[in-house]
Amino acid sequence: MLFRKNNRQEAQTQLRHRLPPGQSLTQKWPVLHYGAIPRYDLSTWDFFVSGLVRQPRRFTWDEFNNLPHREQVSDMHCVTRWSKLDSRFEGIPVAEVLKHVELLPEAKFVMVHADPDYTTNLPLEYLLDDDVMFVLKYEGQPLEPEHGYPVRLLVPKLYLWKSAKWVRGLEFMAEDRSGFWETYGYHERGDPWQEERFGQIVVNRMQDVRAGR
Repeated sequence: MLFRKNNRQEAQTQLRHRLPPGQSLTQKWPVLHYGAIPRYDLSTWDFFVSGLVRQPRRFTWDEFNNLPHREQVSDMHCVTRWSKLDSRFEGIPVAEVLKHVELLPEAKFVMVHADPDYTTNLPLEYLLDDDVMFVLKYEGQPLEPEHGYPVRLLVPKLYLWKSAKWVRGLEFMAEDRSGFWETYGYHERGDPWQEERFGQIVVNRMQDVRAGR
């Protein structure tokens, strides 16, 4: 009995080490997004790479889907305070897409463009992490429309709003520019381990409210 208790305590300790501050574990994948769920005809779907690249590139669905695929297991952390661990994804590493374009030296940031009229910004080094991918399948099945079918971005190290659903393109930039939720006060980076949920203006307002100012 003591052996089982120690095993359980060890498992709980390991679990706590995998949960960023303020997060709660879920076994489900909650559905949260801005706007209506888009519907697609893959014969007209495309994906673009623009901005600070030597030559802009546009992929058809067949061209994009025929890029090399990879499976990986990643955790997800949502700014609304849930985390889902050990999710299995299949998709296209960002590096495989970028093999088909040449970034200009001044490219330091990227704006991710997605439907419907959604954007989110990333420092270039976050986009280039080995575990960042364009997801096509979740747990062996094509993405459900509410989770971003046919393609969503996955940036496991950041809060999930940075992993744009229904992604359609990348725009490379010399200077940072706020995306959709960032203009409404979300943090520009969104690191769960640093609890970067909101930008400083929102944090200051919350502190003023708590202080009765």
